[in-house]
Amino acid sequence: MMRLLIKQRVFSWTDTYDVYDEDENIKYFVKSELFSFGHKIHVYDTYENEVGMIREKLISFLPVFEMEIGGKILGKIEKKFSLFKPRYEVECNGWSIEGDLMEWNYDVYDGDRVVVQITKEWLSWGDTYVLDISDPEDELLGLLLVIAIDAANCDRNG
Repeated sequence: MMRLLIKQRVFSWTDTYDVYDEDENIKYFVKSELFSFGHKIHVYDTYENEVGMIREKLISFLPVFEMEIGGKILGKIEKKFSLFKPRYEVECNGWSIEGDLMEWNYDVYDGDRVVVQITKEWLSWGDTYVLDISDPEDELLGLLLVIAIDAANCDRNG
């Protein structure tokens, strides 16, 4: 099990996040484009190389985001209609995502097995998420998922 801490920068013109490993070392930097139709969010490593990107698809009833790693589109994350608990489907690997009633905590499933847990911290300056990932190979995809979920919630909340 590994952990990432994702902290939103409060005083920024765009959605900007610093991502730390469990030893509080910066691991990634996330920044959205200021002037774009829909969200375009880039993920950079500590050497400022782009390692991932999220691009919102504009023609859809509920939020849909394409996920790209290393210049290749892996698939998409799509918010699904549900009455009480938010639910997302990840097209690239059969994962599904269920949130709690308040839309702060999410579990990512591969079948019946939880592969990523997303927890939003209370009483923090800016949005702060803790990501617990069962397989280190899923680290970047887990990061893209939480950023896409935050962007979808941002769209809904204005």
